[in-house]
Amino acid sequence: MSAPGLDHSKLTNLVGYVASRAAIVLRRDFERALGPLGLKVLDYSLLVLVASNPEVNQKQLGEALDISAPNMAITLDRLVERGWVERVRSTQDRRAMIIHLTPAGSALAARAQKIAATMEEKTLAVLSPAERALLIELLGKVGLRAGRPRSG
Repeated sequence: MSAPGLDHSKLTNLVGYVASRAAIVLRRDFERALGPLGLKVLDYSLLVLVASNPEVNQKQLGEALDISAPNMAITLDRLVERGWVERVRSTQDRRAMIIHLTPAGSALAARAQKIAATMEEKTLAVLSPAERALLIELLGKVGLRAGRPRSG
């Protein structure tokens, strides 16, 4: 991954640097596994969030993935064009549009989730199951809960 003979010692103590290098390797795993399905990381994330949250709207998706409203609209337009999602007027709030998976989107999400369940196995084989669980927990504390008030 890194050029032989380069001194990385001033970088390897930075969590951001090490996490970024790991992300590059894991993104390659993703592209190899789910790229053939025509999915980008963002597409997959959206399909899974929509599949898991039946009454989700565009604003909620943007907030969950830290994507601006205009970029989220463009991304959802692309997924609509591909036939994977549709916008449906909310029955609770007529101004709101709920994002639903189409039958093709549901099938794709299910297929992709099966593939995703094992796509990182080879890369993460250097970790024990306990180390992997700890890594997910620690990265979750940093990435998924950053900026949110701590409970308790």
